[in-house]
Amino acid sequence: MTVPTITPVLLANEVRADFPILHQSINGKPLVYLDNAATSQKPRAVLDAMVHYYEADNANVHRGVHTLSARATEAYEGARDKVAAFINASARDEIVFTRNASEAINLVAYAWGLSNLEKGDEILLTVMEHHSNLVPWQLIAQRTGAVLKHVPLTDEQTFDLAAFHQLVGNKTKLIAVNHVSNTLGCINPVREIVETAHKYGARVLIDACQSVPNMPVDVQAIGCDWLVASGHKMCGPTGAGFLYGKLDVLQAMPPFLGGGEMIQEVSLDHATYAELPHKFEAGTPAIAEAVVLGAAVDYLSKIGMDRIADYEHFLTAYLYEKISKVPQVRLYGPKPQKDGSGRAAIATFTIEGIHAQDFSTLLDQSGIAIRSGHHCTQPLHHILGVNSTARASLYFYNTPAEIDAFVSSLEETIEFFGRIFE
Repeated sequence: MTVPTITPVLLANEVRADFPILHQSINGKPLVYLDNAATSQKPRAVLDAMVHYYEADNANVHRGVHTLSARATEAYEGARDKVAAFINASARDEIVFTRNASEAINLVAYAWGLSNLEKGDEILLTVMEHHSNLVPWQLIAQRTGAVLKHVPLTDEQTFDLAAFHQLVGNKTKLIAVNHVSNTLGCINPVREIVETAHKYGARVLIDACQSVPNMPVDVQAIGCDWLVASGHKMCGPTGAGFLYGKLDVLQAMPPFLGGGEMIQEVSLDHATYAELPHKFEAGTPAIAEAVVLGAAVDYLSKIGMDRIADYEHFLTAYLYEKISKVPQVRLYGPKPQKDGSGRAAIATFTIEGIHAQDFSTLLDQSGIAIRSGHHCTQPLHHILGVNSTARASLYFYNTPAEIDAFVSSLEETIEFFGRIFE
């Protein structure tokens, strides 16, 4: 595999100074943070936005006429505008703030699923879904009598499009699929999935937690009915995610939660509900978190999502070139193209005879942070025939030198365990 070595390297050099947490030592070694699929680190602009909000603008939104409330409301609703533009929503009211993507999926499951699914209707998922896109639909199926079906993997461990076309039909009412697998790293053909689903009158929800932070995502081009993402994976804070939904779809859905803000008028025995998107944002929202998510969107937009994607392709090619040379490593998911495109910057792997948690713990002693476990994809791991895997996941602030350090420490760890078991 030929790896480009010129321009892309510059991006990490440009941005690393923006991330204070990266400049520290762990166990006496420089931190190498390779757990970005779990959560990303936060640039100084995002951290400053949080401090500024609480020092200068903190107040409840939508409810006060005083200056602080007006400023807080402007910042909160301004963040909605930024998110809408970031994913090319057709209207700002198509963005609903949630605590995270899991809450956004549950919102759709309970507000739309309970009202629209009946006994015998089919919900089509995949075997690679995160638990957050499995469990809510299991609960809804139990309550409605709907039937769950699952798209399998190809031999290359990607979305089986041929099987999908066999599974989808007139009984299919909902398709919920991740855009990028957090374990396999494969990029699923969401446009074709949506086009096929709509021919049968089915709705489509896209879990975009692993795509929105790493590549341009255009909801109008995809055509999906809903899309969810989590702020903390895109340089934003925890406690802030969002649901995108087509206006007509959201308008037809009843509220998910009841309380303040989501009402128009309330009497003792009934209520009418606010217009979108406030119908789905009951109570005092996570104001600061939403505002800071807006700051994260500003930061990513300034760099450019095309540039971030191109740089991550470079990192992916470099990572796979290096880790593929370690003979004891078994990688999962599809291989990247020569330029690193065609999959996410995620390497999920096992080492024969060594538990993922054991060698991940030893890597931490060298300052290298990777993930071990089932990555909230237990059914997928059962299909792969393993209980646990390790995962190194990259972001635009990672460098080739960090990949070198990771692979070198991995080789040393394998050698260490080899001596123990001799």
